[in-house]
Amino acid sequence: MTSLPFFVYGTLRPGEVNHDLFLRGRTASEEPASLPDAALYDGPGYPYAVQRRGSAVVGELITAAPGAYGELLSALDHLEEYRGPGLPGNVYDRIACEALRPDGTAVRAWVYLAAPALARRLAESGTEIPTGDWRHRR
Repeated sequence: MTSLPFFVYGTLRPGEVNHDLFLRGRTASEEPASLPDAALYDGPGYPYAVQRRGSAVVGELITAAPGAYGELLSALDHLEEYRGPGLPGNVYDRIACEALRPDGTAVRAWVYLAAPALARRLAESGTEIPTGDWRHRR
């Protein structure tokens, strides 16, 4: 498996509830970034990103600390209820996508996107966060 950074956009961002629980002491760097061609929806207490051309989601690129990658990947998969590629019980799917640093540099990163059935429901009747930024959802 390729060791990619993670693009986080909700409760794992610095200052949010799951950042300290899951990322503290496990990161080498955290930097602002955006996820192009994605939209953000407000869920019950946490957000869902879905792929959609022409929109962007605001977040951070998280690089695992040396020696912490496997532990961090496992913890985030558990948090995001990701059991494996395309499995029907997934709440989120972990997908390798291109995130953008503020200077426009593209970085391949793991992103947890709403699983397909959920993404369809969100597109039909979900509450979109027009700014693409979980911190500015209201």
